Amino acid sequence: MRKGTGTVRAAKYGYIVMSLLSCLLGVVMLARADFTPPYAGVAVAALLAAFGVIKLIGYFSGDIYSLAFQFDLGAGILMLALAAVLLAAPGVRSGFLCALVGVALLAESLGKIQTALDARRFGLDTWWLILALAVLSGAAAFLPVLNLSRAPEALRGFLGAALILGGAMDLAVSLCAVRVVRHHDNKEV
Repeated sequence: MRKGTGTVRAAKYGYIVMSLLSCLLGVVMLARADFTPPYAGVAVAALLAAFGVIKLIGYFSGDIYSLAFQFDLGAGILMLALAAVLLAAPGVRSGFLCALVGVALLAESLGKIQTALDARRFGLDTWWLILALAVLSGAAAFLPVLNLSRAPEALRGFLGAALILGGAMDLAVSLCAVRVVRHHDNKEV
């Protein structure tokens, strides 16, 4: 078996699961008015911590394209640090929570814009999907960072939308830019 195949597979499927959980958390934040700190802070911290670990696994996995996980060392460390901040202060204000998560999602989106451009140069046909979702995710993540409205409902909405778009972006990256080579016939999956 090719070195790193199991780790790449774990990172790819971990990305898929975490992307879907990010979308789900975003939907819950949009749909539930009572989903506010400390519940939201703990849920977001758990998501950030788990995704941070998955990103570190991805970075060290040896992906054959070396596209999807190229910025995940810094992103994983940032997510783990933000999760620690949120867990250390469970009663954090809505604005602070949204700004922290917005910064993480914005940084992630900027890295994925570069991943999309690298995927284009690499010849992947789906580079445009990664780029479009990265731009949309970055725009949505920028709203909580700016904190345009101090109303908790608006902040929760901004963060929910950013989590949904960020999850969609990461899902597209994991499905389009991560390849695992089967050891029997060298086919990609």
